[in-house]
Amino acid sequence: MVNPMEPPVSPALAEQDVPALVATLAERLQARGWMMATAESCTGGLIAGACTDLAGSSVWFERGFVTYSNAAKTEMLGVDAALIEAHGAVSEPVARAMAEGAIARGAPARAAVAVTGVAGPAGGSPDKPVGTVWFGWSVDGQVRTERRRFDGDRATVRAATVHYALQTLVQLLAR
Repeated sequence: MVNPMEPPVSPALAEQDVPALVATLAERLQARGWMMATAESCTGGLIAGACTDLAGSSVWFERGFVTYSNAAKTEMLGVDAALIEAHGAVSEPVARAMAEGAIARGAPARAAVAVTGVAGPAGGSPDKPVGTVWFGWSVDGQVRTERRRFDGDRATVRAATVHYALQTLVQLLAR
């Protein structure tokens, strides 16, 4: 479920491009002495790629899990196969389990972002149309999840997912 206690993303963060978000993310993680991990399905490693585009990211970026298949989610992140069977890969419980798995298997990471969605052009359903993405963020043991739907083609959905994942993590680290 969406955590209603979190404020919406600030307009200033929404306007930042991905390299600027990553720079801000790096500053916030380093200020805490933390590392982060990613667990990605529909983005196929684009979030980790954006993070590691910044020189010196090894100081704050621990690892990225690309778990495109359901089997990979189970094997690499410990997501219960029964959870995927019951709710589908694109769901709140799976996004939450992916974020928790990234922390559990990405030690010493204390922050993580997970994404699972339908980037298209095919694969959508009435319940989960193309552009539907579930996010999970874990920050110091607290997990937040959220569902978003992005319009556009596959590249646009994936780019929007990367941007939103990063800007929300930056915001959560500001608390």
